[in-house]
This record gives sequence, C-alpha cells and structure tokens, in this order.
Amino acid sequence: VKIKKKSRVPGVMITQYVENLPEGMSTPDFTRKPIALTIQEKVAVFKAIVTGNPTPAVTWVRSNGEINEERYKTVFDAISGEHQLQMPDVSVDQADVYKCFARNEYGKAVVTVTLNIIEGFKKSKAMQQSRTAREIPEDFKKTLRSEPREEKKLEIDEKFWELLLSADKKDYESICVQYGVTDFRWMLKKLSEKKLEREQEQQKEKLCNLKPIELKPTGSAEFEFEMSLKDANSKIFLFKDGVMIPYDADAEVKHGLKRVGNRFVFSIDGVNPEDAGLYQVEVDGVKIFSTDLKFLVKITDVKAEEREDAVFQCVVSHPMQKITWMGKNLAVEQGEKYDITVSEDKLIHTLVIKDCLPLDKGIYTAVVGLKSCSAWLVVEKKAARKTTKAGGGGEDLLKIAQEQQAKLQKDREELIAKAKEEAASMPAEKPESEMNTPKVAVEQEPKVERIAHPEKTHPPAQEGDVGKKPQKTEDPAPTENKAEEEEPVQQIKKRARTGPLVPDTVIPGVYFTSGLSDVTAIIGTEAELVCRLSSEDCDAVWYKDGKEIEETEDISIVKDGTYRKLIIKNCKEDYAGKYRCEADRRKTEAMLFVEPPRFNSDDLAEFLKPITIKTGKDAAFKLSFVGNEPMKIQWYHNGEELVEDTNIKIEKSSSHSRLLLTKCQRKASGEIKIKVKNQWGTNEAITQLIVLKPTPPMGPVEIIESSSSCIEFKWRPPRDDGGLPISNYILERQQIGRNSWKKLGKIGSDAKYRDTDVDHGRKYCYHIRAETDHGISEMMETDDIQAGTKYPGPPSIPKIVSAFKDCINLAWSAPANTGGTNILGYIMEKRKNGSNLWNMVNPPEQLIKKHCAVKDVIEGVEYEFRVSAVNTSGAGEPSGPSEFVIARDPKPPGKVIDLKVTDSTYTTLTLGWITPTEEEGVQDEAKGYFVELRPAENPEWSRCNSSPVSLTYFTIVGLKSMAMYWVRVIATNEGGDGEPQDLDNYIIAMPPPASPIPTITWLKDGLPVAKHVTVSNTDTSSQLMIPSSERHDTGIYTIIIKNIVGQETSSIEIRVTDPKPPGPIELEENVSGTVTILWTPSPDEKKDDRLHYMVTKHDSVKCTWQTVADHLFNNRFTVINIMPGRQYKFRVYAINDMGRSDASEPASKNCNFEAPPSFSVPLKMHKSPERYECHMSCAVTGNPRPHVTWYKDNISLNTNINYYITNTCGVCSMMILTVGPRDSGVYTVVAENSLGRVECSTQLVIQKPRFKDRNMKTFMVVRSGNTVRLNINFE
Repeated sequence: VKIKKKSRVPGVMITQYVENLPEGMSTPDFTRKPIALTIQEKVAVFKAIVTGNPTPAVTWVRSNGEINEERYKTVFDAISGEHQLQMPDVSVDQADVYKCFARNEYGKAVVTVTLNIIEGFKKSKAMQQSRTAREIPEDFKKTLRSEPREEKKLEIDEKFWELLLSADKKDYESICVQYGVTDFRWMLKKLSEKKLEREQEQQKEKLCNLKPIELKPTGSAEFEFEMSLKDANSKIFLFKDGVMIPYDADAEVKHGLKRVGNRFVFSIDGVNPEDAGLYQVEVDGVKIFSTDLKFLVKITDVKAEEREDAVFQCVVSHPMQKITWMGKNLAVEQGEKYDITVSEDKLIHTLVIKDCLPLDKGIYTAVVGLKSCSAWLVVEKKAARKTTKAGGGGEDLLKIAQEQQAKLQKDREELIAKAKEEAASMPAEKPESEMNTPKVAVEQEPKVERIAHPEKTHPPAQEGDVGKKPQKTEDPAPTENKAEEEEPVQQIKKRARTGPLVPDTVIPGVYFTSGLSDVTAIIGTEAELVCRLSSEDCDAVWYKDGKEIEETEDISIVKDGTYRKLIIKNCKEDYAGKYRCEADRRKTEAMLFVEPPRFNSDDLAEFLKPITIKTGKDAAFKLSFVGNEPMKIQWYHNGEELVEDTNIKIEKSSSHSRLLLTKCQRKASGEIKIKVKNQWGTNEAITQLIVLKPTPPMGPVEIIESSSSCIEFKWRPPRDDGGLPISNYILERQQIGRNSWKKLGKIGSDAKYRDTDVDHGRKYCYHIRAETDHGISEMMETDDIQAGTKYPGPPSIPKIVSAFKDCINLAWSAPANTGGTNILGYIMEKRKNGSNLWNMVNPPEQLIKKHCAVKDVIEGVEYEFRVSAVNTSGAGEPSGPSEFVIARDPKPPGKVIDLKVTDSTYTTLTLGWITPTEEEGVQDEAKGYFVELRPAENPEWSRCNSSPVSLTYFTIVGLKSMAMYWVRVIATNEGGDGEPQDLDNYIIAMPPPASPIPTITWLKDGLPVAKHVTVSNTDTSSQLMIPSSERHDTGIYTIIIKNIVGQETSSIEIRVTDPKPPGPIELEENVSGTVTILWTPSPDEKKDDRLHYMVTKHDSVKCTWQTVADHLFNNRFTVINIMPGRQYKFRVYAINDMGRSDASEPASKNCNFEAPPSFSVPLKMHKSPERYECHMSCAVTGNPRPHVTWYKDNISLNTNINYYITNTCGVCSMMILTVGPRDSGVYTVVAENSLGRVECSTQLVIQKPRFKDRNMKTFMVVRSGNTVRLNINFE
C-alpha cells in the first residue's frame, strides 16, 4: 500500500505504507526542510528536522554521484534535533540536486534541495570542465576542442515556463526542483525574455494607433490609443508610479477617461510638476501599456567582502523620483541596513547594502514600471568591518547619465518653444495656463506624458560615451533614436573605441561623482554633509544660504580622499538651511533640517492661560507651530484623546491647529493638552478649561403634603454648585394634559416649595433649576404629583359584637394612616357567603362612625363585612373582611368543660375550665362567663363578677379562712345564659395539701433513651441533653411525669439532618460545548428524602465560583456553554432542611473542542437553464474554523468577481448571477484547517429551454371579437 499524503511544509512528499495508522503512531514528516544553497567554494551544510513515531531514520542521496565519507559528513545534533549533511571543502563537482529521506515502518518522507557552486565569482561550465581537465592532463586539449561541439542546450518542457510566468517568485525554487533545473541565473534570464515576448504579443494584439501626447493651451495634457478588449466588462486601471489613481469622465476631476468605441483618451487637467512620473494602464490585472522607460545601464553582479558595503547602480532613460528595489524577492526600504539614493538629475539610482553579512547574499532587482534588471550579491567572509564599498558604476555611469540629461534638456527646450508659439497664436485669456505650459515635457514616443521639474541639471558630460559621441545623441533622427535605445547596454560597453576617450571639444575637469543629500538632525546631535569628487586634489568651498562657511568649534570641514565633508557637532536651530559645496565650478546643494515641532512663543503664552466660561458657551483653543512634515497633531482632554464629534471640532494644518468645544457643560472642565509629533521630536502644551455652572438639583422629590388645596414637596441641592452658593431656585409648573408651562419664578435658596394654587384631583409636573452668580443649571423634572392623592389606610378588621335575625352589630378601630387629614367617617360594605359582589350598607354621603348596626339583613343568611375610611381626598383602601356571621337570634351556650380548682389559699380560690362545645341550632358559641359562689350554710348563689369574663380562668377573692363553699360557672352569649357547671365537691378555703414527688421517665420512640443522652431532674423541671447529636438520634422523645395521684405525658420530635458531602466527581465530555458531571451520592441520601444537590463551576477566565444547578435529586448533570481553551473546576454540595454540606473534592477539566473539518450538508447536483441565477450551498463544521475555497474544474473561484461567495456560520454559499454555457462543469468546495482537509464536489448542467407540449397546435381559427388565449408550457 502506498498512499500519497500532503505535508504542512511545502515541497515535502509523504508516502504512507499502511491504510490505517495505529493509535499514537505517525508517518515521517519534516518540520524544517533543508534550504537551497548558492555559495562559493567553502563549507556547505544542509540542515533538516524530522518528526514521526517511531523515530524515522534519515538518509541523504545525491542525484548524480555518490555520498562518501571522505567528502561528506552526516551529523545528528541531539540538542537541537537537527540532521546535518556537511561538506567541509565543497567544490564545483559537488553542485547537484540532493534528496533527504526520512523512513520508518509506516512510511517515508522526502524533500529535494539544490546546491549551486560559484567558481571564480561566475558560474561557468567551461571553467568547471577546466577543473576536471587539470585532474586529467592528457584530455585537456581534447576537452577544449570538443567543448563547443559537445555543448547541448537544455531542453525544457513549455509547461515549465507557463508555470513560472503565472507563479509567484517564492515558488520559483520548488518549480525548478520539480523540473530538474539547477541553473537559476539562466532560468531568470530566460524567464525575463519570455515575459518580454508575452508583453510584446499582448501589445500587438490589443494596442494599436498609439498617438503622441498633446499639450493643450489650457494647461492640460492627454494621450490616446486604440485597444480591443476581449471582454467588454473588463476593468481598466491607471497607475502613476505604481499607485492607482482615480479617474472619471467628469471634467472637474484631475484625471479623466473618454472612450469612443475602441479609442481611449486619458487626460490630465491642470498639469503641474507634481504630475511627473511613470504612468501605466492595466486591464484585468495585466499591465498592457507603460511609459517608455528602460535601463540605459543595468545593475551588475557585486562581489563584496564581509562587513564591507555593497553598491548597485543603474541609469534610467528618463528622470524618476524613485524606483523599486527588491532584495531576495522582498521590497527594500531606506533604513539602517539599506541606503537608497538618486542623483540630482533623477537618472542614476543607487542601492547601498551596508555592513554586508553572509545572510545578505542573493539576487537584487531594480524595477521601473514593466522593466526590471537583476544581479547577484556574493559575500566573502572576512574578520573586521571595512569602510570601503564594493560595486557601483563608477565614472562611466555618470557620463551616460549626463549625456541622457543633455538629450532630455534639448527635448524639453524644443517643447517649450513649441508651446510658446501655440500660446502666442491664441488670445491671451488665461495667463496662468501660458506660465504652466513650459513645465510639460512631451516625449516623442507614444507613451504617457512626463512633467519636467524646474530644477538644475548637471552640465554636459566631460567624457564621451564608449563607442558613441555626444554630438550624435543630442539630435538623432526618430528612427535612429529608437533603434539606438533598443540596443542592449552590454553591447555598448563591448564596442571598440574608434576615437580618443576625451573629445577635443570637451574641456576635462573635476566633477561630483556623488552629490549632497538632505539631512535631518535632532537638536544637540551631530550632522554630517558628504559629497564625493572625481579627483582628490581639488579643494571644495562650503556655503550656507549663499554665505561661505568657515571652521569653528562646532563646524569642521574635512577632506578625506575624494570625499568632502561638512561636520556640525552640535546642531542648533540656526544651523538649518540650504548648504552648497563648490569645486572647480561644479556645485551640489542639500537642505539641513534641525527643528522638531515647536510652538509660537506668543501663541503659547496665550494658550497657557486658563479659559473660564459659563455653561453652554463655546471654548476655542488655537496654537501655531513650526516643524517638518509629516506631523501628527493630537488633542487631549483629561488624558483622553479627542476625536471629531458633534460638540468637538478639530482643525489641522501644517502651521497651526484649532480645537473648538461647543456648548460646554460642567463636566468639560479639566486639562486640555495639544501634542505635535514628527519623526524628529515631540512637543506638547497644557492649559486648563473651567466651566462655571451648577449641576441640576438632585431628586427624588419627597412629598410633604398633597391635599385637595395644597402640594408641598422638597428636593436635594445640586451635587456641584460651581464654586458659588445657590442664590435661588427657579420653578415652572405644567398641569398634566396641557402643553403650556407656567413660570412660578424664583423661590429663594431653600430646597422646598409649597404650591397652594392647585385643583383637587389634578396632576402637576415641576421643573426645578438652581441659580448662582455663574449661571443657571440644567433643569430637574419631577414625577407627576396629584393634589389630594393621600388617601387614608385601611381600618382594622370589623369585629362582630352581636348578631340577631334582624340586626348585626359591628365595631372597628381607625386606620393608622389617616392621609395627613382628619377622618370624616367610614363606609360599610357587606357580602353574602358565596357571592363576589360587595354591597354598601350606608351611602358615601351618610358616613358612619367606628361602630354600626346593620339592619338590612335576612334571617338565616350568612354575611361578612368590611369597612373603608374617608378623608378629604376620598375613600381609602377597605379593610380585610370580617368573620362570617348568620343573621339569627343566638342560642344560649352549653356547659363549660373540665371545671377544676387550679390553686387555693385561705382567702382566694382559682378556677379553670374549657370552652363549651358549639352545636348549630342547639347551642352557640360562648361570649363570656359568670362565676357564682355559695357558702355551705347559704342556699342563695351570688355572682363573683358583674360582667362576663372572656377568659377561661377566674380567681375568687374575699373568702373566709377554712370556710366551706360551693362553686359553679355559667357560659353566656347574646342568646342568654347557658346551664351552670358545678364542681363535684365543695371546697375549703385553705392551701392544697403537699403533693408527692413525681417519677420522671424519658423515652425515645417508646424505648428508654440511650446512655449517651443526659437527663437532669429537679422538683419542678426536667432536662434532656444530647452532647453531640448524630443521625441516629433522630426520633420522637416522650417525657412521663407520674405520682400516686396521676400522670402527665408530653412528646417532641427531634430530627438530626446535617448532611454529609457527596463522593468523588467524574467528568465526561461527550458533546462539543458540554461537560457531564457524575458523583457518588451522599451517605445521608437514603436516610433523608428531602436531601438534594447543588453544582458550582469555576473557570480560568472569570476566576469565581458560580452556581450552575440546584435542587437536583439525581447524581448527574450536564453543563452547557463550555468555552474551548479554558480550564473548568466543578464542586457538588448536599443540601437538606438544616443547611448545606461541605463541598466535594473539586474536579477540573481542560476543554478542547478542536475537530477536523467535515461537511454536515454536502453539495447537491444542479441543473439550471441559461441566463438564470444558480445557488449552491453546503454546511461545514470544524474547529478551528475551516478555510473554505471554491473551485471550478480545479480553478479557484474565491477571487473571481463573477461569482458571489459567502460563508456565514459554516453555511457556505455561491451564486452565479447569470448562468451561461461556460459555467457548466464540476464545482468543488475544499475546507481545511490545521487538523485536516475535506472536499465535496457537484456538477452544474446547463439546460436549454424546451416546450413541454410537443403536440402544440400550429393553426387556430377564431371568430372575430372572441378572446384569444395561448397557454404554452416550457422548461
């Protein structure tokens, strides 16, 4: 079995030997693959790191040759895990393609890497063969003679070039390895030729009738060409210096495009020097037209020693402010490592790689529009840092640039002359356009117009170009000029000189090989201006702003070989300006900037003064400054940066900034800071803003009185009075239901108000403002207040005094809350038993007092009553309903029960009894009791109490000592007195005889208590104590008190319910986003049916315990909303009536829900007619979220604007707006994340419309005036 797999590392191929890998095992793979090397003859090392289980065995193989121990060394570094193939003394014959294999029993992984050897700085096959010839001397001559004949051109498949033309530069290496190409220089050169051929073919097919640029007298310029577009909907873009610029047909826009058929006219309105640059036209991502820029001198290979500076220089055909430099396929920017400069005439462009290291070796490229040139940088190892520079074009480069500048200057002068002639022939309407006209330089080629800068240019070159005289280059014929420009620069250098190096017409002299550059320095630091001359013997004179500079303590003039330096040791603001160096009538200039942003001293003094305003007014802050752009301006309020808002306006310019705060409130008080920053420094200033105004009064409003004629309320003073005391409160009032507000005026400084101008029952709203000498605060609005809204509270529940068949008497007490006014009376209501309707006993106008005799009753009907209190505001809430009472004459009560003597002395006697039972229709409830006494010698009964007592005990006083009495008790109610209940025996007025001490016995559930229970008894009490109660102490405890007279018993139930915690917790993760918790039940669960559980959760983010479940009567629970990547802890508690147990041992869980992608809903096959919309959708799941790519016939659609693709919450959709025949094919969705890759495919079939009914009538006859209806079905 051989299964091909894709590695995460590009360029690694994996073969799996088994269909299913055992758990924990894996095939070999590379986490770091070897890197291709292009080096000189020195040590070469390939390094690789592999993974796999079991550990793979690593071997190295060479494509053409063997790896022996003499020239190769295989090393494994156990610390870093690197497998190394070392070649200590590498030679040219070791240049080859190497393969690294990693094998174990489940598969193998292989990666290919190339070693290129540079001999004598240039790779040459002949020199390699010459090395071999020195090893075999007898074949040396044969090798030299046969070499030209034996040399064979490498035959490469055309697919190789097609892949390179459409691939990114970073993929060149893998493509070359795939096709076995090892000569990268040859490949890059050949690829450039292929690109040039393709661009020329595209221009021939798409462009024609290119017309020269025309400069209009109005100051605008335009160029025109014809272009045939394969797709009418293709998008056309215009670029200037690589940056896309907007254009429109509107005349008010800077750049415009007019299209008539296949003719395109681009125009530039209001031409100025800033419009100079490289213009390009791009159609659907392909650049098909560009300014005719080319390299007069291309960059060449540079060989530099380590720690030395390397220089690449090139010359372009037209002035360019900036070109693009690339180093090893990455853009190179100005910085500590790289120095990018351009000459004053903008023709010579230089890249300096400072302090070269072996890591800097590689291919460097200069890019101008569609043109580019590349060269190698090779770094040799050395020890110390060198100040010399390797590479550069030298004096020849400057001569070529000067000749090109002279040619451009002549073209520019001819253009100016022509423009002046045209302007003179037209009426002088716009002088400004005539002044702008000479600024435009028109090229003779049909390319985009260039704008000439009114800057100084170098004088004509002092030496003639190699093989070409300056006189011939200044005024060539158009055809000759074109042919001459297309000739390669390398051929120009190889021509033989036919005349003297210095023409007779040119006077030799000293000139600048490198001019001054602008310098920016921070105040107090050192600044250095450097230029270079062509001769060491010439002296230079320095000027600042036109005045000659002499050496001082801070200024040094240094002569170092051909270099001339001006060193300023301690930069000050006065040193800023224009500096010029002159030598032999040549000069170069540059600017020195030494000023960070600084504020205007007068404006700063005014800015620092605090601003004091009243609330609601505007505050403006303005400060002027000077400094070099770009500058960043920021405003802060109390440390927080301010941004544009409704009440915040910020104006920014290069010389000042203004902050406007509108409608300032009290909270706007505080610190206002401005901060100005550029790349050379930062400056800031701080001032204060004071807003004088009190804050609004504070609520809530407290109502003191609210009656029918008065509303009185109070409020709290403002939290902030603005620094001055409150002088007045200003009120206004609105009656609810009306739109107008009535001004009540100023009421003084007291925070309360009494309003007597109110109508009973009306609601009012008030606005309250505080006033100080600084101003008036915002208003506070009260809630609606109603006049007379304080109703009384409910009275007490009515009590039944008596009930008869025609009258029921009731009484009650007044309410505790009278509503602030006197109670005028009460309203009584009654309701029959079983009815929901309350009926008034007395009308509202006939109020009653705190008792009432209800006579409107029906005999035998049961009633209940309630009462409401009434004050000046009206009736309040009713009381609770009374007890039910029947309207009938009452029946006398029965005899009292269990009459006995509870205590006696020589003069008193205490009786006790139980209320008699109530039997409906026979005997009613007793309302009171009478106690009667009769001495033994007197037959008449006398009552001891004149009015009935409601208690069930009574003490008779005034007895004669040792006298004998008879006693009885009579129950009474509205129906009369009941039958008397006598004591069984007479009594003697004396204390009771002494009682024997009772025996006390405690029982638990009918059995004697346990030994650990302590019982303590006294003459009058008994105590039972359980020192440390346990679960088994639960039960019913009974005390028995017994003597010779009798016994008493009493019982109480004791329940010991303190629960024990549950057992260990187990966690299960079955469903993504949830965790199931299982625990061992508490030991008390079987003994307590009311015991339940509570679950708490703790995660690593919130760090707090939260309750997730309560009242659980089982032993498992599933927690949802679990977030991946967090650690969770869980605890379980047992809870019963007595409280909560201790927590169980916490269990933790690290949740990770990562999953490979999968399709939960796959794609379905689609059939769609032409010119209809087509929707395709599927659902993808996975964690991390998968990246989804759509393909049609294996071509990615994600960047195709003809397809609308969305991915919302895993639902991936694609819509084809208008289906056509070209949309038919196989569509594939690929979802991949770090854990895997999955794909799903479907097919789209385009259907042509057809009629469903094949037997349609082709001929119909109808009568005139009838309706004709044709129904045709199609699909």
